[in-house]
Amino acid sequence: MGEVPEENRRERTSDLMAVTLAPIACCGPLTAPLLSDGEASATAALFRALGDPARVRILNLLATTGEPVCVCNLTEPLGLTQPTVSHHVKKLVDAGLLEREQRGRWAYFSIRADALERLASLIDLKECC
Repeated sequence: MGEVPEENRRERTSDLMAVTLAPIACCGPLTAPLLSDGEASATAALFRALGDPARVRILNLLATTGEPVCVCNLTEPLGLTQPTVSHHVKKLVDAGLLEREQRGRWAYFSIRADALERLASLIDLKECC
């Protein structure tokens, strides 16, 4: 099989990024009168991303740090290896919860500015209960 031209790889990457960032952008609040199939699927995908205690702890660490953090600085507080932390961080990036910033050889991660607001509005059940 031939190698994919660079232009096509960039387009695919862009398409994949749009797909992976979609869940947080199109979730419906649980108090909505009726969620569409797409909103329900996107909401479930977001909850799947948060369904691992290590990922919840990563969000907690990033939320309390206030600045982008390198994966290498997350391994010790989590008690996990670098490949495991990288795996969990990738899942959170794919769900649209974290953003990645490349600094030379190292990648730094932070919570997306809109992620916490969207999460809060997604699970705000005060009005219904």
